[in-house]
Amino acid sequence: MSSAPPTPSAPHARRLPLAGVLRLAKPSEIWFKPALSVVAAIAPPAFTLLALGRLDLVMYAMAGSLCALYAHSRPYAARARALVWVVLGMLGGLGVALVAASLTGSAVVLVTVGALLAAAQKVLCDATRVGPPGNVVLTFVSSASLFAPQTLAQVPGHLALAAATGAWAWLVCMAPALVRPHGPERRATAAALKAAAGYADTGGTGEGHARARAAGYAAVQAAWQSLLSTSAPSRTRRALERLVVRAEVALAAPAQAEAGRLRAWAGSLRGTGPVPEAGLPHAAADELLGVAAARPLWSRLGPLTPLAARTALGCALAGYASLALGIGRPYWALVTAASLYQANIALTWSRAVQRVVGNVVGVLVFLAVVPLAHLGPAALVLCCLAFSFGAEVLISRNYWLGSVCVTPMALLITEFAGYQEAGTLMRERVVDTVVGALVGFVAAVAVTNRRAGDRVERALAAADRAREHTARLLAEPDPGPGPTALESARRGLAVALSELRATADAAAGEWWQRALPQERVVLAEQSGHRTLAATARRQGLLPERDPATETEDARP
Repeated sequence: MSSAPPTPSAPHARRLPLAGVLRLAKPSEIWFKPALSVVAAIAPPAFTLLALGRLDLVMYAMAGSLCALYAHSRPYAARARALVWVVLGMLGGLGVALVAASLTGSAVVLVTVGALLAAAQKVLCDATRVGPPGNVVLTFVSSASLFAPQTLAQVPGHLALAAATGAWAWLVCMAPALVRPHGPERRATAAALKAAAGYADTGGTGEGHARARAAGYAAVQAAWQSLLSTSAPSRTRRALERLVVRAEVALAAPAQAEAGRLRAWAGSLRGTGPVPEAGLPHAAADELLGVAAARPLWSRLGPLTPLAARTALGCALAGYASLALGIGRPYWALVTAASLYQANIALTWSRAVQRVVGNVVGVLVFLAVVPLAHLGPAALVLCCLAFSFGAEVLISRNYWLGSVCVTPMALLITEFAGYQEAGTLMRERVVDTVVGALVGFVAAVAVTNRRAGDRVERALAAADRAREHTARLLAEPDPGPGPTALESARRGLAVALSELRATADAAAGEWWQRALPQERVVLAEQSGHRTLAATARRQGLLPERDPATETEDARP
């Protein structure tokens, strides 16, 4: 049984990966959306300030404009709400930073404020799952503002400018709803169908089947979250829900799934054409649509405590180290440290390598482009727009590649208040990057996450409870009023298994902890997915099997 007590062992360190850290991946399917949106959000305010001769205010305008990078994968109703919170979060961090900058000139105090802000932004972005670019942009805005010359009288005006450009960014991100109102839901459904097809290709037993299955269930869960975050049900949404159920059926019985048909359905969701009608094999199956399970926000805060501590400590120490070296912009080291922290030490190490490589190459790109940018204020604005577009085009391939564009853009932003000596900027950027990455990673190692193993145990227990509950319903002649009780149990089990896999993967990359119960995790996943298949069969979504086999599949 998976509830057996864990075997204790001495904590040990895991190897840090090097192979594949800089390997390029396929670009995101929607890379052009944030790329075009951020240009459309930055350009009008920047050129307006250029015409007014106030390029020194572009930094505050860009604070709001950069909110256009967020929430592009969300349905428009959910996107509207998420972007409001992003803009408010940006204004909150900016306001604290500007007030602090106006009240004190102590660099140590300002670095401390920046570190605390970075930790809060990290926790809130991860807990709310706001998505890329996460806390990094918010931390960049607030940290840079801490070291901008400021008086209290100027703060309301600067905040008003950021709020106005944030509202413009909101409009830019919502504009595509006029052309393709169900675009995000269609993409999420297509991703679920493609992931299910990938698992079907393995037949449930081939090479890489476990990873393909986990990716499939994660994509299906994301699709349900997308569909259920929309407004009132519509004909399009109901058709998309049927397709997601088809993806779930394929995951439950990959050997019986038709991968080609799943991919054909996914392909037909491109554009604005009609959604294919995927009839379900059971007449009552339509009643199953719209049932989902999700973890409340408060339950996601506890596991983020080590990340918050790492971020606060790492950013503070990185800023202090930069000050000790006499660098005039310690916020560069602070932001570098803030950008490192991922779900575990192994991923944090990978991000540190990517950040250093990308920034060093980006500094060389800045050296090549600075003569062009210094041709005039308009050329400076155009260069910033080009790099902001390039960063979003490249960053989904690999973080380091996007940093090649982010770095020269950040250097050029410092010149809106006046041209600076390129050699000094480049030297300080490289030093701050190395300092921030080194000190930030050391802080991550120092703040151990010994509770990672405990969270795996809790995730195992939750998966066991969800499977046993589902199995009990399966054993009853009438599991409840209509199919809702059984379907709710099935979705709850699917969520528990997805959380178990995510928790186990995150814990596997941590240092200095006891050996993880990997065998129990695998057994829990296998029995849980057998129960999911038996549940789908009971609901009429799969062909019937021998009753003895089905009972064995669902046995607690």
